[in-house]
Amino acid sequence: MNQALLARVNRIQLIALVLGVGALVATFAGGPGNPRQFFFSYLFAWLFWLGLSLGCFVLAMIHLLTGGRWGYPTRRFLEAGYLVLPLMLVLLIPVFFGLDQLYPWARAAEVASEKALQQRHAYSNGAGYIGRQLFFLAVWILMAACLRAWSLRQDATADAAPSRKARTLSGPGIVIYGLLGTFAAVDWIMSLEKHWYSTMFGVIVLIGHILVAYVFSVVLVVLFRRQEPLRDVVRPTHFYQLGNLLLAFVMFWTYVSFGQLLIIYSGDLPHELAWYLHRIAGTWRYVIGGVALFHFFLPFFLLLFRAVKHNVPAMFVLSAMLFLTHIVDTYWLVMPTLHTQGVAVSWMDFTAPIGVGGLWVSYFLWRLKAAPLLPQHDPGLQFAFVYGH
Repeated sequence: MNQALLARVNRIQLIALVLGVGALVATFAGGPGNPRQFFFSYLFAWLFWLGLSLGCFVLAMIHLLTGGRWGYPTRRFLEAGYLVLPLMLVLLIPVFFGLDQLYPWARAAEVASEKALQQRHAYSNGAGYIGRQLFFLAVWILMAACLRAWSLRQDATADAAPSRKARTLSGPGIVIYGLLGTFAAVDWIMSLEKHWYSTMFGVIVLIGHILVAYVFSVVLVVLFRRQEPLRDVVRPTHFYQLGNLLLAFVMFWTYVSFGQLLIIYSGDLPHELAWYLHRIAGTWRYVIGGVALFHFFLPFFLLLFRAVKHNVPAMFVLSAMLFLTHIVDTYWLVMPTLHTQGVAVSWMDFTAPIGVGGLWVSYFLWRLKAAPLLPQHDPGLQFAFVYGH
């Protein structure tokens, strides 16, 4: 980074850090007065920002396997995003102190009165939950560290061996991400409910991670496109390709989300329908209506047009809209368990994501400054900017 850009990034990093710490302090200060609301708000905030890191992680591996010009301008943004995972491990610790506020399997009285909870107790218990989360995050952090080390090693040599190692890890890495992420989604969100289960749910959550990482990378490429070295290589073609991929994952996310709803609606089983019934109860119906409009219908319609995908400001606005809508979607997945009759917004629903997000952005920018904005000596780099204007 040049000195002017570095100074701006340092300033934004400091602002994000101060804002994040201040918002988290306020959130923790409000916790004793309403502990259940605090833990639900904090879990929602942590899940969204963790999902962004995991989305960057799997998206980087997808590019390492498939190539494509779209990935080279975004590579270092994705790397900095998944390098925030150690921070997310630290920020998970408060959740461990509120398991009985969040999960029915952590409340002895409910376990004693519910046969379903008793049957799952060998798996769903405090020690098992904590152990699994530490294991999941440790595996992801280790894999992310290897990918980053090989990426930096490739910057220093023309030998393609580091890239080959990263590609070799990325194949099984995507499988490991899907497998562990499915179990994690059950722990994080599905087990908030006593009886509900869905084999499609983990896929919905994981595709959401990839989708939000795509829109995040588009936003950052737009913001940094006039800075060296991206200024000399980023073309409308890159936004067109990113727009095509964004359209694909918007459709994929909608397909699995609607598929789950259709199967549960067709089955008409009370223990399955209950999850949806209090997520469309009262004012929650307006929330899911907004998610349907801004997370599928509007972006799907706009991304069908080539002109929109070539238009940089349009792609920026569309990506920012999807980013904000995905925050609402994460809120809708978590919060109706607490407020079953309708939306009941707490001030902690704002301070928690701002607090976690401020720390995330600050850590992200710190990692972003540690390497050039464009990868060096990658074997595919010679073809990445040859075509398109």
